[in-house]
Amino acid sequence: MAGALPAATRLGLADTLRAGSAGLRSRPLRVGLATLGISLGIAALVAVLGVSSSSRADLDRRLDQLGTNLLTVVPGQTVLGEGAELPAESVRMTARIAPVYSVSATGRINASVYRNDHIDVGDTGAIAVLAAQPGLLGTVGGGVAEGRWFSRATSILPAVVLGARAARELQVHLPGTRVWLGGQWFGLAGVLEPVPLAPELDNAALVGWTAAQTALGFNGHPTTLYTRSAAPEVEAVRSVLPATVNPQSPYEVRVSRPSEALAAQRVTHRTLDGLLLGLGAVALVVGGVGVANTMVISVLERRGEIGLRRALGATRGQIRLQFLMESLLLAGLGGVGGVIIGVLATGGYALTQHWPVVIPLAAWLGGVLVTLPVGAVAGLYPAIRAARLTPVAALTTP
Repeated sequence: MAGALPAATRLGLADTLRAGSAGLRSRPLRVGLATLGISLGIAALVAVLGVSSSSRADLDRRLDQLGTNLLTVVPGQTVLGEGAELPAESVRMTARIAPVYSVSATGRINASVYRNDHIDVGDTGAIAVLAAQPGLLGTVGGGVAEGRWFSRATSILPAVVLGARAARELQVHLPGTRVWLGGQWFGLAGVLEPVPLAPELDNAALVGWTAAQTALGFNGHPTTLYTRSAAPEVEAVRSVLPATVNPQSPYEVRVSRPSEALAAQRVTHRTLDGLLLGLGAVALVVGGVGVANTMVISVLERRGEIGLRRALGATRGQIRLQFLMESLLLAGLGGVGGVIIGVLATGGYALTQHWPVVIPLAAWLGGVLVTLPVGAVAGLYPAIRAARLTPVAALTTP
């Protein structure tokens, strides 16, 4: 009998798992509440990583569709601080730059647009009236939602194309409808879709370049130039544009890259991600405290079980391993549950925003792996405390 005792006290991995899970199965409500704390922390971490990745994937997709090679040119200020003006021939000059394969322009017109001639003069809705060249829509990557865009033939007619927001403001969408523009009637040729890289067009009424000069007194000087260049040469084009557009006063020209504004969203997202990850980490710590609390109470309630196992030959190491395994299983369940909740939350939010659902591998694996150290730390003290109990003390304590 004495020689059989060591074999009886050996505890394999399967036995350790069975012993550790027995305590969880006997207290499902308490285990569920403790697991919930871990799950919320992990769900927050997974959701932050998933939503951030999905948002960036949508931004990358939009940039791929729109292109990052659009440059815009606007007049700056003179040395006296007055508003500068782009030369009338600036479009033609810009087209001579070899890598530039598309260039177009708009010009601000001193006029207002109304739904009809009975609207109060001051009720303009802040809609800008712009002269537009026929190639503008292709250059900025815009599209027509209703009707059609200008051609070289229709640019001389009293027709107007409304931006998406301007059409909503005027409540005019049907091509052929007349609007009161610059003190005369213009027919609605079309309505644009939103233009992400040129949002100023969304709240504008666009008139053909020639019609603006003949009917509205437009002076032919562009106020915004749009250029598309070969992608590898964008920065080179950007550096020569001021001197090309206005050779006499290049310092009066400002050049910008609209795609940079979209790409800047990533910086904002990263800052917000850091904040949300911090909140998720706090929730994870709170969940770890819940696990530790559950394990300490479990040790107090199971003194009799501990004493009986010690009396039957279980070593302190085996008792310690049992409770540590129980804590790891508890945290692991919370990790798996948190990953599932986080994935569902990410998928639901991404679908409502019409984003691609992207959840990085780090979120899937990290969501579970992060909980193991939490479970180990949370269960270490209760496991040590359980192992210190002697059989007599455990069996005699009520």
